[in-house]
Amino acid sequence: MSARFEITVEDKDAQFQCREEQRLLHAMQAQGLAPIPVGCKGGGCGICRVQIIQGEYEIRKMNRDHVTEEDERKGIVLSCRVIPKSNLSLRLAPKPKASNESAA
Repeated sequence: MSARFEITVEDKDAQFQCREEQRLLHAMQAQGLAPIPVGCKGGGCGICRVQIIQGEYEIRKMNRDHVTEEDERKGIVLSCRVIPKSNLSLRLAPKPKASNESAA
């Protein structure tokens, strides 16, 4: 029997459950919910960026165009690449600025 974790999306006042080996975005969609924006579901588009505020989780490889190492240290991840290891609290994270904007 696999554990189920409560996932809270603070800025959307929404909650859903996620099994211990299930990715956050997939669990949310399986329950017919949409507090997190959905894109490619494979880590390539960056639309599902969230910042995890509280809880333990495991991440799968993420595209560094969408989540930098600095972002990751701040808890910013792609929800399609996150597997919870405890209950989580999170909020939506803005898309990163294009790298050429900072060079201007």
